[in-house]
Amino acid sequence: MEIAKAQKLWQPEPGWLNTASYGLPPEPAWTALQDALADWQVGRSSWETWSAATDRSRVAFAGLVGVPVGDVAVGSVVSQLLAPVAAALPAGATVVVPEVEFTSNLFPWLVQAERGVEVRTVPLAGLVDAIDAGTDLVAFSLVQSADGTVARYADIVAAARAYGALVVVDATQACGWLPFDGSLADVVAVGAYKWLMGPRGSALAYLAPALRDRLRPDAAGWYAGADPHASYYGPPLRLADDARRFDISPAWFSWVGTAPALELLAEIGVPAVREYDVALANRFLAGLGRPPGDSAIVTVEVPDAREKLERAGVRAAVRAGRVRASFHLYSTVDDVDLALNALAG
Repeated sequence: MEIAKAQKLWQPEPGWLNTASYGLPPEPAWTALQDALADWQVGRSSWETWSAATDRSRVAFAGLVGVPVGDVAVGSVVSQLLAPVAAALPAGATVVVPEVEFTSNLFPWLVQAERGVEVRTVPLAGLVDAIDAGTDLVAFSLVQSADGTVARYADIVAAARAYGALVVVDATQACGWLPFDGSLADVVAVGAYKWLMGPRGSALAYLAPALRDRLRPDAAGWYAGADPHASYYGPPLRLADDARRFDISPAWFSWVGTAPALELLAEIGVPAVREYDVALANRFLAGLGRPPGDSAIVTVEVPDAREKLERAGVRAAVRAGRVRASFHLYSTVDDVDLALNALAG
């Protein structure tokens, strides 16, 4: 689907430049969610209909990041999906993380301190050089939440592999606009409520088969069963033999709204989304006399920027003391120019 045609599926109020905080649902996702809520209100539908959206999301996500669908687990938030990985680290392990990493990909490692797990934080630009023979795991965001910096994914993976270290990627600020090969990493976790444009409460993770064999599914319930519908009652333990053993029973309505959004992204194609989003970001940078970048998220320091944008009705965020603007499919040239005119004023 061409982007110009897809854009008719959104009707945002002018000035929304904050997808890095949350994405806006396309019409098919919004309608599916409203229909499900209406059915829930009167008891019109079986829950299995809502649950089916979870597997649709799993299939779409696997295609977006280039991994087998059997290697994808579903959950609610990134930190929950990373928890079994952190718990499986050997006592005394060393984890290397960027120093301004979003804490969903930091706290899971830090809480292992009582087992002697050490977390070393380093500047993102020095992450590759910080990986050494003493590194057991390197964790980083593919795109940094604070300022939109795109990590040197291939270089970090190569450095980690040279020393036998695991690679854990938080792609929440990347997946949906930045094409990447998820199979290069051991773990790729994504919250679906930003660039994937689903409701908050749905998250997915690629878990490499070799890594899964080292993890214990401590949160396993009926939905992690080999056949969930035959796993309601009683022993024995009968978990799925793929990544589904790490599934969390789905929050139905979050997935009902997530599946159509992921399927739309797959239909448009992430490379086309990247071209569109980054072009808008670079128009914004050019209007401020800044050089072009390679990200859909940009940060700027302009005197009184936050107040100027708010007065013009532009919704952006402030991260690490700077105004952060983020651009996605429903953003337009008019949104960019509205922000530029506000900042010029």
